[in-house]
Amino acid sequence: MLTWPRAPFALMLLLAAMLLAGCGREPEQVDVVRPVRLMQLQAAAGAAAYEYSGEIRPRIESRLGFRVGGKIAARLVDAGAPVRRGQPLARLDPADLALAETGARAQYEAARTDRDLAAADLRRYTDLYHKGFISAAEHNRRESNLEAAAARLRQAEAALREQRNQTQYAVLQADADGVVTAIEAEVGQVVSAGQPVVRVAQTAEKEVAIGLPEDQVDWLRSVRDVTVRTWASPERVMAGRVREIAAAADPVTRTYAARISLPEAPAELKFGMTAAVTFQRPGQQQGVRVPLTALLQQGGRNLVWVYEGASGTVQPVEVKLGEPLGNDMAVTSGLRPGQTIVTAGVHLLKPGQKVRPLQAPAASAARG
Repeated sequence: MLTWPRAPFALMLLLAAMLLAGCGREPEQVDVVRPVRLMQLQAAAGAAAYEYSGEIRPRIESRLGFRVGGKIAARLVDAGAPVRRGQPLARLDPADLALAETGARAQYEAARTDRDLAAADLRRYTDLYHKGFISAAEHNRRESNLEAAAARLRQAEAALREQRNQTQYAVLQADADGVVTAIEAEVGQVVSAGQPVVRVAQTAEKEVAIGLPEDQVDWLRSVRDVTVRTWASPERVMAGRVREIAAAADPVTRTYAARISLPEAPAELKFGMTAAVTFQRPGQQQGVRVPLTALLQQGGRNLVWVYEGASGTVQPVEVKLGEPLGNDMAVTSGLRPGQTIVTAGVHLLKPGQKVRPLQAPAASAARG
């Protein structure tokens, strides 16, 4: 009969018991400390500020063209040149117009000669009529001839004035003070009446062209507090006024074109400058603002994780939201200034979980 030594056998039993005991025990739970970004809340004024970028544009920009057709003989301005009211911009070849004016003048002279002849005839026939040598019908016929000749003279005079105007239209003039923004026809080109040749922007009135999102168009129509700054001179603040907002959205950008007039625009403000338009909307309630990344929706509720510095943990707090303010959201209840909230990683947290701040809490915006 084979026998095992007692000591090794007892040791093997002890090891087996220890292994069985270890398999039945659950591993200890280790708390996960998640890194988070924090922000300290500050009181926000009840006014909302919205800023949009735009471009300085003229209130009126005209595409000027000749009122008669012809061949362009000279262009007298270049793009970017300032012009004064009545200044010549371009000229047509006047040869054909001069010939037409000469013909109209000849017709006028002929009509005036006929009128003078009819007037002399009427004077002679009137004398004969009073002496009884001609009948009343013949006298009336001479009166009718004079009236017809006078009418033809008036017609020829009107045609001559019209042709004189046509000759003057061979010189394209600026109808207001402004600056040339584009040249649309060159020397030697034959243009028709009304075809654009020079584009002139009037400098008397300037405004800013911007695009508005569809969710803010309605209330922006009634905003009166509008300020404008340019990228070139950000320290200068100009008062603005909403002049017009398009009735339909742009099919490409899906924004509504708007024009902000500048009643007191400085003379050095140039067309094409980049400008920032700020709308101030007074609010009715005081509160705080939180970034959109700090919000968590669960079961139809809006939650924000509040950081407790003493324990290094976070707790969810239900909040009531107000209006969107750019990349932030107004909170009307649930939070108070001075609290610290989590702004990143909100979907990975649990109530009472320990967290590790990645940086000192940043302050929220308090600007109205």
